[in-house]
Amino acid sequence: MNPHRRLLLAAIASMLVTAPALAQKKPESGFDYNVISPALPPESNTRVEVIEFFWYGCPHCYAFEPTITPWIKNLPGDVVFHRVPAVFHESWAPHAKLYYALEALGETDRLHKTIFDAIHQDKQQLATEASIAEFLEKHGIPRKKFTDAFNSFTVQSKIQRSLQLQAAYKIDGVPAMAVDGRYVTANTMVGGSHVAVLPVVDYLIAEARKQKKLPKAADDAGKQQKSSKPADEKSKQKKSQQPK
Repeated sequence: MNPHRRLLLAAIASMLVTAPALAQKKPESGFDYNVISPALPPESNTRVEVIEFFWYGCPHCYAFEPTITPWIKNLPGDVVFHRVPAVFHESWAPHAKLYYALEALGETDRLHKTIFDAIHQDKQQLATEASIAEFLEKHGIPRKKFTDAFNSFTVQSKIQRSLQLQAAYKIDGVPAMAVDGRYVTANTMVGGSHVAVLPVVDYLIAEARKQKKLPKAADDAGKQQKSSKPADEKSKQKKSQQPK
């Protein structure tokens, strides 16, 4: 066998052996995540808060969407998730206001991905209020309804809150994930992998639970309560069908 080929195969075999060990490595503070000290006041004493800092114009945030979207849908009941649009430059502000305007109109779930696609696939800038209003009008949101929300006091207040959180968590790039006022991680801290960052977030959620002294299986208990209701109803139906 060609000696170069033999070395290549040996290297591949070594990677296959070590990959599971690397995947199971416990996340390390200062490497895989940073600790916020002092910790920020938590949103809730009974739930763990997770924040994704993002920007609609960020290609890395767009690439992260297919990974984070199913993860969000499967979060346990004791975890509350928020997106926070980052504003590092004045040119980012229209996109941040766009996100909060959609939130105020109850249109975030319907149009969040559509906006990402428009910017990154269709190359629409959506950089001004006028261009955004025109785009959204084509997607069923009346122009005045949008502009009223876009320029509302509520949206302005949320932008200020975003800036405060961005500074408090020491966010210097997006996408970034923050957990319960205590931890921050990002794909840049885990080798640039969008897939690898979420196991770190899961680990940090578990750590936050310990800090709050929350039950480990709080979400399972909730699921059991939900699933027990139909069973109870079925048993009542059976009893009512029994001959008296």
